[in-house]
Amino acid sequence: MKYTSILRGVLLLCGILLANAAHAQGCVAIRHFSTCSGANPQANVLPKGSLIIGANYRYFKSFRHFRGTEEEPDRVANQTEVINHSHAWDFTATYALSDRWFASLVVPTVINTRSSLYEHGRDERNTTFSRGLADVRWNLGYWLQDPAGLPKGNIAVALGMKLPTGNYQATDIFYNVGVEGRPEVRPVDQSIQPGDGGFGITAELQFYRELSPSWFLFGGGFYLSNPRETNGVRTFRETLSPILENEAIMSVPDQFSLRLGVSHVLSDALSASLGARYDGVPVEDFIGGSDGFRRPGNVLAIDPGVTYASGPFALNLSVPVAVRRERPQSLTDLETERLTGNPRNGDAAFADYVINLGVVYRFSPSKVALSKELQEAF
Repeated sequence: MKYTSILRGVLLLCGILLANAAHAQGCVAIRHFSTCSGANPQANVLPKGSLIIGANYRYFKSFRHFRGTEEEPDRVANQTEVINHSHAWDFTATYALSDRWFASLVVPTVINTRSSLYEHGRDERNTTFSRGLADVRWNLGYWLQDPAGLPKGNIAVALGMKLPTGNYQATDIFYNVGVEGRPEVRPVDQSIQPGDGGFGITAELQFYRELSPSWFLFGGGFYLSNPRETNGVRTFRETLSPILENEAIMSVPDQFSLRLGVSHVLSDALSASLGARYDGVPVEDFIGGSDGFRRPGNVLAIDPGVTYASGPFALNLSVPVAVRRERPQSLTDLETERLTGNPRNGDAAFADYVINLGVVYRFSPSKVALSKELQEAF
């Protein structure tokens, strides 16, 4: 079975495999995930026994505050904005169980900082910190058409699970908030917790279509369902104002991502892509309750990328740039509005862009088999 005609274009693009992160660019508490199936689903059209391993680094700085779709520029002007710096490293592996079935694993790690005034008595800016293993994910996927027939397009569906491996109770020192204004150890904000504390169910749909030998249309959708309603971690938001009593415990929210784009093979070693992506946290979960504190939100971004490939190695850089950001009313906002009779819409800080830098290496079936033989020999 010959896959050469597919893989020649695929390897130029599979560096983008790690850049399809379902993430928020800021305070909206979407965990730092890369979809297991990748940004360009044709990257998983692999012969049985093939293995792709990779690593992706992602960074953003969030600081622009929004209520609804309206920005609050006075927050930056008055230096009262909340500033999150997020660094994430995802380590991934995708193995072809057959010509149509594949399994993927994502092991994420994070380092986050959060600088604010309101969490430290409002008169003094201080920084809280979190780091460590985030929530590990795996999935099992299937191509609806047999790649052996070298179709010009295909669709993959995948189901998987998110494990609560990340710390969802990370703490740090908060200043000017304890008795007589003393420092106090508290859980860090939901947006920089490495994990969310819930077992999640993931569903993905990926597709590609060859428009010409050098042009591909690609896209897909991702949804993470978190049935657990709250994780029991206190937010201390009720200490800021009595009306925030219903936001005292952290929620375990769902999240989603949609992507559509085109990629173009420029040469044997270089390709470029341009897409649009829509990522977010919904107001209500698909399964289970939706109580507790969450910052629902969504980001529409234009996502340009470039990939360099040489042999089984590929390097990718993509920089999604936000063009629309929204922080809608949460359920707790709506509840407070009904009780008080006053309008209520919490805010959230978003980034202008995200930097994704990924590297992947593809092992052919013969190399994977040789590795197994060596392991058995020892």
